[in-house]
Amino acid sequence: MALFACSLNLLFGYAGLLSFGHAAFFGISSYATGYMIKDVGLTPELALLVAIAITLVTGYVFGSLAIRRKGIYFAMITLALSQLVYFIIVAAPFSHNEDGYQGVPRGELFGLISLQNNYVLYYVILIAVALTWWGVHRVVNSPYGEVLKAIKDNEPRVTSLGYNVNRYKLVCFTISAVVAGVAGGLKTIVFGLASLSDVHWQLSTDGVIMMILGGIGSIIGPVFGSVVIVQIQHMLAGQFDSLVPVIMGLIFIACVLAFRGGVVHYVKSALNMVMKK
Repeated sequence: MALFACSLNLLFGYAGLLSFGHAAFFGISSYATGYMIKDVGLTPELALLVAIAITLVTGYVFGSLAIRRKGIYFAMITLALSQLVYFIIVAAPFSHNEDGYQGVPRGELFGLISLQNNYVLYYVILIAVALTWWGVHRVVNSPYGEVLKAIKDNEPRVTSLGYNVNRYKLVCFTISAVVAGVAGGLKTIVFGLASLSDVHWQLSTDGVIMMILGGIGSIIGPVFGSVVIVQIQHMLAGQFDSLVPVIMGLIFIACVLAFRGGVVHYVKSALNMVMKK
């Protein structure tokens, strides 16, 4: 979920594009990875690469349609496209509908390293997440990332300087979709399951809340937000399942009213004040 929140933060925090449809990319990759491992027989890394390729193409197509509009219209288009993917997967025979795509074996990395051992799996996933996060970090701190920030701050000015704004947005949307796809594929490898919740619109809203809680435009903020939200969901799982949406809503309201910069921003400010003293 940390990578999923990072994908949304890349798009909104640095390009100013709010998407409510990123669950589509997470879910497509989740199902594609499971199918490639279980039915096609590919090794986990190859299955993940195929899933990422599918997500990249889907992200490019969806982005080409969505970036023609701005603001709430952009967000609604992404939501509509995500729901289209959701209903396609519901109708697909291989998805097994509400039962989900179960029994995906972990397999062997490169055909050599068994992922059945939880410790081995943990470090493989950790490395994959760290490399993807580092890739996002490199993107936002590159010259391309600086242009994205300028587009968010003053799009007409960037257009007047001769930049093709829509092309930059499209590339950002596609990269963001790929990051969400990596998250979805890794989730299936870990749990051996792809379900409809992976492609449901509520997953996108959870990611948005994680991003806001941690700090929009902060490279580490979404990671912090995802840890907090996932821990809350786990603590309330079971008997208090019905309270999860209420708690999430309260967190969202609190962030909007009191922590607009995100918790990480306020923690950094507090630490800076302490260091100056």
